[in-house]
Amino acid sequence: MLPLALSLDRVDRQILRLLQRDGRLTNAELAKRVNVSPATCHRRTQRLFDQGYVRAVRAEIAPERVDRGVMAVVGVVLDRSTPESFAAFEKAVIELPFILDCHLVAGDFDYFLKIRVRDIADFSRLLGEQLIALPGVRQTRTFFVMKEVIDNAPLEF
Repeated sequence: MLPLALSLDRVDRQILRLLQRDGRLTNAELAKRVNVSPATCHRRTQRLFDQGYVRAVRAEIAPERVDRGVMAVVGVVLDRSTPESFAAFEKAVIELPFILDCHLVAGDFDYFLKIRVRDIADFSRLLGEQLIALPGVRQTRTFFVMKEVIDNAPLEF
């Protein structure tokens, strides 16, 4: 069986690329840009959503405009590397709205968390009250982002 990505034709790929860059495109504008009829474009776009190629369409908020200008990446080490400890940690971390990303990784850490906060004092409070209290956390190491060179870049395919 071919991987799903191989079943995409040129028009499907164009639709995905355009939506990735501007999710506010109307169906009429999208159809015009990929050179198909609006009805065909709508069917194709709906199929891409239905088949899970597009998970969501949402606005990208400027963090500094909503008082979340400080980004931190936190490496987390759990006290045990078991399926149960991973599951408990993941269940708890999903409930914390200030965590933007959580990735299970290989290497010196078990997880990397991407967090946005108001300032370092805000981060310090969250670390002391919530992060180190997560199930199984043995150690954390924080990296404050000095400059965002690339963040949330579009996927190339």
